[in-house]
Amino acid sequence: MSTDLPLIDLHRAEGARLRDSAGGPEPADYGDVAAEHRAVMTGAGLIDRSALGKATVTGRDRASFLQGMLSNDVKGLDPGQGCPAAFLDAHGKVVSLLAVYVLEDQILLELPAGSTEKFLQSIDKFLISEKAYFEPADEGFAIVSVQGPKAANVLAQVSGVSLELEPYAHAEVTVAGAPVRVINRSDAVTSGFHCWTAPDHAAALWKALREAGAMPVGADAVEILRVEAGIARYDRDVDDTVILPETRLETLVNYTKGCYIGQETVARVKYRGHINRGLVGLVLEGGDVPSAGSPVVAGDKDIGRVTSAVRSLSLGKPIALGYIRREHFEPGSVVSVKVGDRLVGARVSALPFVISS
Repeated sequence: MSTDLPLIDLHRAEGARLRDSAGGPEPADYGDVAAEHRAVMTGAGLIDRSALGKATVTGRDRASFLQGMLSNDVKGLDPGQGCPAAFLDAHGKVVSLLAVYVLEDQILLELPAGSTEKFLQSIDKFLISEKAYFEPADEGFAIVSVQGPKAANVLAQVSGVSLELEPYAHAEVTVAGAPVRVINRSDAVTSGFHCWTAPDHAAALWKALREAGAMPVGADAVEILRVEAGIARYDRDVDDTVILPETRLETLVNYTKGCYIGQETVARVKYRGHINRGLVGLVLEGGDVPSAGSPVVAGDKDIGRVTSAVRSLSLGKPIALGYIRREHFEPGSVVSVKVGDRLVGARVSALPFVISS
């Protein structure tokens, strides 16, 4: 269900160009996409991520239940730690990508925008007698993301605390008189953090970060940064037609944790077989950006399709994520992408496309 974000009035005051998205109206830009991109690459960018899906899990069996549901090792996490994971069906296809954050008394789940209800309905089918209670929390938290090489300094300035967190680790600090959970989460090739707070505190948090030097960044720049970093997005680069190994996202999987839904397929591909297609990066010639679904061709054969594409501001040329046949995985492999009625030359690229300086 689309609702206005907690910070929508602030976005309007900042001069944002708003548009509809899965989680409600979002700021597309604040007037200068290149400057917003540059803020994240060289300074500190401020991004409203409140549209992301959110859920809480309580009950004594919460960790053990999720351990049998998700692809990563939830039970091995201590309070203050987290991990990325996937929720699969019995055939190893990806029902959802998510992040898991363990607290003393509950587990927080971060989900793709607009997917909370569907995720909770899907996982509820597996609850029998376990003491694990899932609650939607889309409106229970606002998420403000601070991204860029100066993000840690900005957060230290507003909180008075210098945090050293491993990826997906988190800690609670106080900003503008209220609690904020700071999570080490990068939305680009640079470092960054997601800050979870109560919706009625979101404006105060945003203003504090803004005054400390962070620059508002809209969805257009965020999408360019995401693709440049090779970060797969659910419902764009990953969906329930894809088995987890085809994403080539090894950080989502723990191969020694034991059984979980879809584990048999994932293990069989890892130890006894291979994937026939997988997610790669593509750098295109010329200036045309292909649309999602554009065919990727090698010789006279279709070998895949584009899933996301942008004009990279770091490279000054079109780049794309997409699935292609395994024979062409090697970075530098020459392929073509059908853009309109033309074939445009392209090369397979290692991910991420750019490296943070």
